[in-house]
Amino acid sequence: MKALQADVLRISDIYAAEHGIDRDRDWALLKLQEELGEMTAEHLRLSQRARGAPDPLALSDEAADVLGMLLIYCARAGVDLEEAMRRKWLRWLEPREGDAA
Repeated sequence: MKALQADVLRISDIYAAEHGIDRDRDWALLKLQEELGEMTAEHLRLSQRARGAPDPLALSDEAADVLGMLLIYCARAGVDLEEAMRRKWLRWLEPREGDAA
């Protein structure tokens, strides 16, 4: 995940330089919310609860934008997403006391 995050941050640097955007933590969180809204709109189109042509590719593109913005936000906020995933989610895959061997 760290390699993906590094690549996303490099691309974000290029985009920011070309468009003169200051990408602080607030900007990243607001963009994350915007991208989640766009993903939600695509989901609604695919489930025929919104106008417009359904497009599965557009949904996957918006999901990629959500992940990209999450990675950018976490970098700006000092969140180690890999460690957080291990602590919050992946620990459930580890054997626990009392489990059969």
